[in-house]
Amino acid sequence: MRILKILIASTLILLACSLAGCGSQATTPASEAPKFSPATYPTVDGSTVTIPLSEALGAKLMNLPIEEARQYIVHNKTHQAYLNLINGSAALIFVTSPSAEELQIAKESNVKLELIPIVSEGFIFLVNKDNPVNSLTLKQIQDIYTGKITNWKDVAGTDTIIKAYQRPVNSGSQTGFLDLVMGGLTPVNPPTEQIISEMAGLIEAVATYKNEPDAIGYSYFYFATDMWGNEKVKLLAVNGVVPSKETIRDGSYPIRTAYYAAIRSTEAKDSPARQIISWLLTKDGQQLAEEAGYVPIK
Repeated sequence: MRILKILIASTLILLACSLAGCGSQATTPASEAPKFSPATYPTVDGSTVTIPLSEALGAKLMNLPIEEARQYIVHNKTHQAYLNLINGSAALIFVTSPSAEELQIAKESNVKLELIPIVSEGFIFLVNKDNPVNSLTLKQIQDIYTGKITNWKDVAGTDTIIKAYQRPVNSGSQTGFLDLVMGGLTPVNPPTEQIISEMAGLIEAVATYKNEPDAIGYSYFYFATDMWGNEKVKLLAVNGVVPSKETIRDGSYPIRTAYYAAIRSTEAKDSPARQIISWLLTKDGQQLAEEAGYVPIK
């Protein structure tokens, strides 16, 4: 579905590399970072999961303590960030990949989006720590979310009905779920109480739902481990590979993606937004991202 979407949207979106190859994209050598003041720093927006990266980057490039830089970094979540980029109220956004609706809005607005992978990431599934299941195949995950598998006993678990949580349409993790995992398959419509508006809420729901190990949910590795850890959940191995920074970096974890810097394709070559992206892809920029907890794109 990911490849299909890109082909369909080829007239309105420019990708610096495909998802399959973004992990091998070479970064440029170390170079002097561009310098900005709060007054000259471009308007940056983005997903919740990229807030720490955006704050670290802003602090570095504005030469401010991170606590002071935070006041100039406002992320309005994935969908609103795309809307702000399309309508011109943001110059640069750090986001997950766009949804079909966001691509359509860009097309109707005659805006071409340019997406540049900036750090690597893994899309993960999580369950209650007391669930005896430690690993699922990608096919089993698809079967759970299409309703073919409804009981944990069918995947070597206990005789318990599976509660499969989802996120709302146009949330970054729901777009990732549909693109990276479902591969064109249509998930069942869950009960309203199993659609969680916040990514953190989904993790908490999996951890505590009736105190029973019956739930499954999904997130991005960085958010689940660095931003919202919960000792009551565990990350599932997929196709036998446990998600970690190492398995995401080396490509052995099978559900691998990236976070992107997104700009309008009309952005001038020497614009502040492009200067920021160029530096972020240098050795020093990738080191800053790694120090903030992300997996470098190289």
